[in-house]
Amino acid sequence: MFSKVLVANRGEIALRIIRACKEMGVRTVAVYSQPDANSPHVHLADEAVCIGAAPSSQSYLNIPAIISAAEITDVDAIHPGYGFLAENAHFAEICESCQIKFIGPSPSAIRAMGDKMAARETMRKIGIPIIPGTQEAVKDKDEALRLAKKIKYPVIIKAAAGGGGRGMRVCHNEVRLVSALMTAQQEAEAAFGNSAVYIEKYIEKPKHIEFQILADTHGHTVHLYERDCTIQRRHQKLLEEAPSPSVDWKLRKKMGEVAVKAARAVNYVNAGTIEFLLDDAGKFFFLEMNTRVQVEHGITELVTGIDIVKEQLRIAAGEKLCIKKQDKIPLRGHAIECRINAEDPANDFVPSPGRIERYHVPGGPGVRIDSHAYAGYTVLPFYDSMIGKLMTVGRNRGEAIGVMQRALDEFIIEPIKTTIPIHREILKNPVFRRGQMHTDFIPRMMGEWVEKEK
Repeated sequence: MFSKVLVANRGEIALRIIRACKEMGVRTVAVYSQPDANSPHVHLADEAVCIGAAPSSQSYLNIPAIISAAEITDVDAIHPGYGFLAENAHFAEICESCQIKFIGPSPSAIRAMGDKMAARETMRKIGIPIIPGTQEAVKDKDEALRLAKKIKYPVIIKAAAGGGGRGMRVCHNEVRLVSALMTAQQEAEAAFGNSAVYIEKYIEKPKHIEFQILADTHGHTVHLYERDCTIQRRHQKLLEEAPSPSVDWKLRKKMGEVAVKAARAVNYVNAGTIEFLLDDAGKFFFLEMNTRVQVEHGITELVTGIDIVKEQLRIAAGEKLCIKKQDKIPLRGHAIECRINAEDPANDFVPSPGRIERYHVPGGPGVRIDSHAYAGYTVLPFYDSMIGKLMTVGRNRGEAIGVMQRALDEFIIEPIKTTIPIHREILKNPVFRRGQMHTDFIPRMMGEWVEKEK
């Protein structure tokens, strides 16, 4: 096992990794931007190094500064968390060249699955169903119009190097396609440094299902079952649950086998997630692979008992998976996660940064909260708006919902706006309670709720 790990991230995921390291007897180094000097991860780590100013480009995306911090503090490995440099193959290569272990997949696997078009082609070659779409980046509006006409509207524009809903636009006609193409390209360039976009058929009313993968260097690849990520706004997840209420054991087995096959196709090692779109007929299509730990990994931990971050550390250190056989992995109960973001859901989810004056987290049986916030903490406008992740677990879905409703009522974050009110509304919605939601659930629900909130 490593003796010292640098955590190349901030916020709740930095805390999560530091806690896992501490429990394993591994020393930690935090890096931070100037305005993050008072963030909990800085004080919880054994050492801390300031790596730059507030903008991510000058701090958490500043590869030379992070590598310098790693060399100065003499670490064995770097854990990138999620976001920032977590899926940057170049960063992983630099870590290797400096004899610092990158806690994640190989640069080749990141490239193979990080480029969404290349990933689609890989999946097609091994017989995994993909959504109809282009195989290469769209060059200009004329080509886009021609391809969209062939695929048939509605279509969706996607960033080739994207994720998190950035660089994505749904288009139902030619006028929308022309106006959205340049916007999507500019957004992709700003978010990922790569303006390439491609076009897919837009599947209306799907469910978003992802399978958690773990793979070691000894040839063992397993999945930890699925998470349902259907509740989204602007293609970004808002609420997740495990397992999915839309997946029975027969479908779970089939989708899980496909997910493992996809990971093995690129010789994947460490934690990752294979994502699918599932229609009401039970047909599923490969969407993408996230080559990192996911924000929502905690609910899988609650229903399987497997600590995914610790497994990442063990795998990177050359150890075998804690459970190497698929049929030995448990699945007990049901877990739900609500992402608590500093956003105003009644005003189109606009960010709501600012100082938190009152902060009280829920507790009691079945409740887990992963957060870096506290009373007096200032939510900064420079980074993601997430304050924390509220997770609950029960013997079944109904019990998990009941615990979550109670926990949300206990959660106090004031005076800034948060997503707590919209989560309360989601949980009592009859469509959600029946497990019949699709990815358009939030837009459909929001109209009535906003009017009621006014």
